[in-house]
This record gives sequence, C-alpha cells and structure tokens, in this order.
Amino acid sequence: MTEAEFLRTNRATFDAVAADYAETFRGELAGRPLDRALLGAFAELAAARGPIADLGCGPGHVTAHLAALGADAFGVDLSPGMVAVARQAYPRVRFEEGSMTALDLPDDGLGGVLAWYSIVNLPAEQLPVVFAEFRRVLAPGGWLLLAFQAGDESLHATEWFGHPVSLDLHRRPPELVAELLGQAGFAVSAQLVREPDESSAEKGPRAHLLARTA
Repeated sequence: MTEAEFLRTNRATFDAVAADYAETFRGELAGRPLDRALLGAFAELAAARGPIADLGCGPGHVTAHLAALGADAFGVDLSPGMVAVARQAYPRVRFEEGSMTALDLPDDGLGGVLAWYSIVNLPAEQLPVVFAEFRRVLAPGGWLLLAFQAGDESLHATEWFGHPVSLDLHRRPPELVAELLGQAGFAVSAQLVREPDESSAEKGPRAHLLARTA
C-alpha cells in the first residue's frame, strides 16, 4: 500500500528538527503545573487498567514523565529521528516507530492512550481513522487524553528551528473533536480549555479532552 503524502512529509519534518525540538521542550513540564496535574490524573486512571501508549511521543519527555509517576508507559512516534532522541535521553523507557493511522498494537491491550499535541498535524479526514485506532487498542473502560490547539484554522510552515520543512498545523474546535470521539465510541468525561502561557511562545488557547471507552 502506498504511504500517504502527509505521513512522508510529517516524518521528514520531525526527523529534521528532532534534536532542536528535544532541546527546546525537554523541560517544559517543570513550569506547567496544570499540565502535570492533568497528566497525573490521567496516569492514575489509566494505569489501573493497563499500559499507557504515548502516541506521537516526540522526544519522549512526556512518556518519561508518565513512567516516573509509576505508569507502565511507552512511546510511539512516526519519526525515526524523534525515536532515536527519546531512546538516548530515556534509555529505561520503551520507544517504537509507528503511525497513529495504523498502530502495530493488539486490540483491547491498553489502559490508556495519550495524544499530547500529536493530532494537530493530521488532516481532518484522518481524525475518524485515528480515533477508531485509539478505540481499538484500548481495553474496555480505558482512558484517552488529548491535548491540542483550540481554534478553527490551519497553518503551513516552511521553516522550523532553522530547517526547511513542510508541515501543516490544524487548530480545531473542542466541541468538534468531542463529537468525533463520541462517534468513535468514546464518552468524554472532562474538557478544559486554557489560555496560552504568557511565559512561552504559545499562540492561542489549548484544549484538553479526557475520554473513556464507552
């Protein structure tokens, strides 16, 4: 089967910026107590039901945070460059290459799925596909936590960290994402939208949805 163009371009982009991205974001959770609280609550809920997969894990700092909380957490990322950076930084945590559109994971095997700003580079038509994959790999009563930029616009980047890239970023209304989750078999338990952190380069509000397999 021919690989979709967006997967090829996303992989190439994140391979190109992997080292710079890791250096920039490695310590971000230290200054974000609300993010840590959300991740802590999710880890407590999900780890009781099985392993947690951090899908689109990037350089692995959030996966490592979950593992430090005592969760059986592992990371999956499309970019071999990101996976290599994650493995080097956190050698005791498992990281694998893979795509959210077709996960190499068994049915009903996970207690939790985390997609921490990793659905923002997916075309709209791929969201139902990806949410169906999330539902497939989660055990009954399993938990999903999404974080993404809230809004209703798409941006295209041709340069990032000084590297030429081709990357689309999609801001999405939380109510739309919640509706799609419902269609995929999830029940949304909590929604949070926060304003951008003034101490960082964030632009626009951030949305977080916590959902459970229905």
